[in-house]
Amino acid sequence: MRHFYTLAWWLALPLVLARLWLRGRREPGYRQHWGERLGLYGRLPKCRMPTLWLHAVSVGETRAAEPLIDALLAAWPDCRIVLTHMTPTGRATGKSLFAKHGVRLVQSYLPYDTGAMPASFIRHFAPRICILMETEVWPNLIHQCNRYKVPVVLANARFSQRSLGKAQRLGKLIADAARGITLVAAQTHDDAERVRQLGVQGVVVTGSIKFDVVVPETALATGAALRAAIGQRPVLLCASTREGEEPLILDAFARASLPANALLLIVPRHPQRFDEVEKMIAAHGLAVQRRSGLAQDDFVAADTQVLLGDSMGEMFAYYAACDCAFVGGSLLPLGGQNLIEPAALGKPVLIGPHTFNFALVTEQAIAAGGAARVVDADALMAQASVLLQNPAQLASMGQKALAFASQHRGATPRTIAAIQPLLR
Repeated sequence: MRHFYTLAWWLALPLVLARLWLRGRREPGYRQHWGERLGLYGRLPKCRMPTLWLHAVSVGETRAAEPLIDALLAAWPDCRIVLTHMTPTGRATGKSLFAKHGVRLVQSYLPYDTGAMPASFIRHFAPRICILMETEVWPNLIHQCNRYKVPVVLANARFSQRSLGKAQRLGKLIADAARGITLVAAQTHDDAERVRQLGVQGVVVTGSIKFDVVVPETALATGAALRAAIGQRPVLLCASTREGEEPLILDAFARASLPANALLLIVPRHPQRFDEVEKMIAAHGLAVQRRSGLAQDDFVAADTQVLLGDSMGEMFAYYAACDCAFVGGSLLPLGGQNLIEPAALGKPVLIGPHTFNFALVTEQAIAAGGAARVVDADALMAQASVLLQNPAQLASMGQKALAFASQHRGATPRTIAAIQPLLR
């Protein structure tokens, strides 16, 4: 099966590269560093430091990996990390987060899973270990790691019932890849059990590393400055919204009974949609400003109804500036996004009905009283209205969210402890 998979990759490669070039019209980063995607590294000098390899596909995984990367570099001070991505936004996020580590962290795109390309990557960087974040399983990459005796770890692993069904339909291809994984550090016991059903032998439950993310002081300062620009108006943040959700939110906002001066702050998950969402807001007849248009001393106008968060790397600042937060990707059947970040900042969290990607943590946050589920956009606005007009209830829910986030810390040291035997 893996040979057919490899052939399919080579046959599809011209189309993959054409799609990459077309995406580059809207996101220029897709037209850069093609050699890395093809496993071509020229005659670059090889680093003498032992190398640990961590793969974080895009923005969410890169941000989630921050505590683990910091801990790895602290635990193995003579090593460096090669951090790989699949998207330009993931790479940009990594550059912003990890510039502090200097030459001890280098970035690259992950080569396409053709077999020869991952092998070229391994020969060039000679990693002592491969750590894949969350749900990344690449059959040829894992095969080449096994061939070159590089242990493979799936860290912060989450594996839904839906993902298990998809994997089982792929049969021997995924089963062989799963058996090639040395260790899975799963977020929950349910995730661990589903991974075991694929045939992985080494499975431990460590919890979610995302609880260990430390909010940067710079983000808090940026959030405070943004809040000062907004003023005393109540702020509802709709974070990481996905295509199809913004019209529902804007329609509901237009007819909601929110406080008269309430500000809706929308931050689309994908930056290529910023212009599209701004046009959508204007088409709804709502006065809009863009975050990027706020100079240091500017203010959000009193008649602005919607502030569009069109900046990268400022999600913590947006959470810090709001009164309550809705986490997107959950109004439509998209699986939801991470609600730990707003909880860690003590913000009441609202979440839609579709949270299968984060099922357990969502239910735990709701049970703890730090989050509330809403069935649709109108219910979202109704619940936000209640919170924004009741300071005591708002504060109580925020305190419960913070307590929930604090209670679940500790996954990072547990993951490091599980990895240590593989790096002795």
